[in-house]
Amino acid sequence: MDKIGLGKRGEDIAAGYLKKRGYKIIERNYRSRLGEIDIVAAHRSFTVFVEVKTRTGNDFGFPQESVEERKQRRMVRVAQVYIKHRRLPDGHFRFDVVSIDFSGKKPSVNLIPGAFLSEPE
Repeated sequence: MDKIGLGKRGEDIAAGYLKKRGYKIIERNYRSRLGEIDIVAAHRSFTVFVEVKTRTGNDFGFPQESVEERKQRRMVRVAQVYIKHRRLPDGHFRFDVVSIDFSGKKPSVNLIPGAFLSEPE
């Protein structure tokens, strides 16, 4: 499976995983000129911006480790655009990371709620 196919499969698994945990998927693959957010969801009183990271092994570290500070800043900027364009009221926003490891027989899924903090404006 190529990198794009692996990423798509990972995002599908992540969306299903989130739904089972009470998240309502609002949008997938939201794009602006600043970047992309894999999943936008509602969970309890939060609008949640989710980054999905998929790997076939840990040779380059765990998937969630690749959501470094630069990627976090980009996600915050894209979230700000999303909030503005969707005219969302001031509320609670959160950034979660779902990591998926395909190195075993079955994919291993790890959800990190509130993986990093920021207050989108």
